[in-house]
Amino acid sequence: MEIRREEETEDRSLSPPIKGSMQIAGSTGFGHSIEFMSQAYLRNRYSEIDIEDVTSDTNKYHPLPIFLKFEDVRYRVRNSQASSNNPVKAVVSKVATQLNMEQHNQKQILKGITGSIGPGEILALMGPSGSGKTTLLKVIGGRLVDNVEGKITYNDIPYNAAVKRRIGFVTQDDVLLPQLTVEETLVFAAFLRLPTNMNRQQKYERVEKIVKELGLERCRHTRIGGGFVKGISGGERKRTSIGYEILVDPSLLLLDEPTSGLDSTSANRLLIILHGLAKAGRTIITTIHQPSSRMFHMFDKILLIAEGYPVYYGRARESMEYFSSLRFIPEIPMNPAEFLLDLATGQVNDISVPGDLLEAQGSPDFEKAVIKFLQLNYKTELEPKEKEENHRTTDTPEHLQLAIQVKKDWTLAWWEQFMILLRRTFRERCTDYFDKLRLVQALGVAVLLGLLWWKSNIDTEAHLRDQIGLMFYICIFWTSSSLFGAVYVFPFEKIYLVKERKADMYRLSVYYVCSTLCDMVAHILYPTFFMIILYFMADFNRTVPCFFLTLSGILLVAITSQGAGELFGAAVMSIKRAGMVASLILMLFLLTGGYYVQHIPKFMRWLKYLSFMYYGFRLLLKVQYSGDQLYDCQSQGGCRPLQSSPSFDMVNLDGGLQEVWVLLAMAVGYRLCAYLCLRRRINMCSL
Repeated sequence: MEIRREEETEDRSLSPPIKGSMQIAGSTGFGHSIEFMSQAYLRNRYSEIDIEDVTSDTNKYHPLPIFLKFEDVRYRVRNSQASSNNPVKAVVSKVATQLNMEQHNQKQILKGITGSIGPGEILALMGPSGSGKTTLLKVIGGRLVDNVEGKITYNDIPYNAAVKRRIGFVTQDDVLLPQLTVEETLVFAAFLRLPTNMNRQQKYERVEKIVKELGLERCRHTRIGGGFVKGISGGERKRTSIGYEILVDPSLLLLDEPTSGLDSTSANRLLIILHGLAKAGRTIITTIHQPSSRMFHMFDKILLIAEGYPVYYGRARESMEYFSSLRFIPEIPMNPAEFLLDLATGQVNDISVPGDLLEAQGSPDFEKAVIKFLQLNYKTELEPKEKEENHRTTDTPEHLQLAIQVKKDWTLAWWEQFMILLRRTFRERCTDYFDKLRLVQALGVAVLLGLLWWKSNIDTEAHLRDQIGLMFYICIFWTSSSLFGAVYVFPFEKIYLVKERKADMYRLSVYYVCSTLCDMVAHILYPTFFMIILYFMADFNRTVPCFFLTLSGILLVAITSQGAGELFGAAVMSIKRAGMVASLILMLFLLTGGYYVQHIPKFMRWLKYLSFMYYGFRLLLKVQYSGDQLYDCQSQGGCRPLQSSPSFDMVNLDGGLQEVWVLLAMAVGYRLCAYLCLRRRINMCSL
């Protein structure tokens, strides 16, 4: 049965809670045994549970219990994704797949995985690299929904939008904004994600509690860092990522390789923290490669995967006993995790094997024979037992089934999200906005141009042409600066945006408006400094209205260019391709801007009407010059009006409002298209 996202369940009146203690199925190693769950948690949650207390009492920090079951989960991908970039081929491929015409061209990643886990337990997904651990984690977290088969339920309810906000997902790579400190990261997350019935003080207290629980006091005022930015250590970054997710008390916490890159002490400390989080009533699933012996025995359950097939599922402490019953016995003292991974890869050095495999020992296919043997035994011994005890009956209490379907609306209104995200975006990017090199560049170019066009005038046709050339270069400089300053924003921040959107942290429209408004700071500040210096050095028209109109024209060109850059970046979402597309279109706009070629052939003339350079350059000319203004008075023919100059053959120097409206329409239109492209691209992306 294919898994699909259900529509958001509307708020409904909930039935009164059912009194009585909760019955937890299974006590033989496969059910959710009470002995492995926090006794305080059980006392608080399973006597008489009121739905309102479960879903909205944030002051007690009690997550809603989730009993997760997954049965016969399968997932396949196409061997070649090359045709996905072509929309026609993508549609044909999808139809062919639905008609089962491309089964031979697909690779199966997950091949029928079954298991279950309840509150207070930690399930470790183990297996060699490429076995499908992360894929299974993403399927359980609702991040992979296409080409998924099987049944996954949360409190016996399929995945839906209400479940989505009760899941925390910590990726293997810590996706945190590098310029923010640890405390700023958690505070902004708290203000965006925690419900409105918590006041500011309570949210700060919640952050303080997380900081202390995760041992982040020492680095709370240190930047996260990453890449070329110095910051906190790997262990501290991982704990910050976990704190980022548990701020909202997710009922189901998924972690992908949380101990990757950590030393054994840091990894053990991290698992102790996870153990405490589980005992508070959360359901925790983590992928882990090769834990130490101490860490291995802290897991409640183990799911061992080999080549997409499950080969063991059950209690961690019972795993050695199970494989011993199959006559796989280590001949030397071994870490249980190392022993399991050796079996999952079929490498049974220093391990005695059953007599059924002795004949194949030494053959090239011996490793595959071992894996096949383990898969068959799992299918006959473990899987039927798990399905019988936890999947054949609906044993989740009705009030928990109802509670998990309650629609959780946005915790904040649009305007409140905007104010918080605006501060965070500015705080994150202010280092780039007030970069000394950018200031030196703007001022240095202004001084250089001022010296080259020092006290320029329009006494002759040649001087007029020089000054017009300066006006066009100003357009070029700020068009390219604004365009390339904006084109890389969304490709660079894609991973952060995808992560936060998957968690429904804020509306995408809020993010886009905050991003474009904050970036306008640089696109307004530096051109203003630039024009204050250059305008008077080049001796342009020295009237107050003319100065401010020229400055406004430059800023309008810069803001329009910013919108175009955002559109190109959002359309391709690739750093390499975004720069290439921006370069080609910028070159096209420059050539049709009205300076290099004024008399464009009719069949190519339509291009200039798409160029904001064309309208921006015409606007600056109309602001700076007047058609009846006299020039070239020392020539033999006497003074002539500027409109008669060959430089203005294609420009009527009267008016200017038309260019203003066109540029404003372009600035808005580019941004609307950029938002739509960004929404489409982000919905297609996954972490």
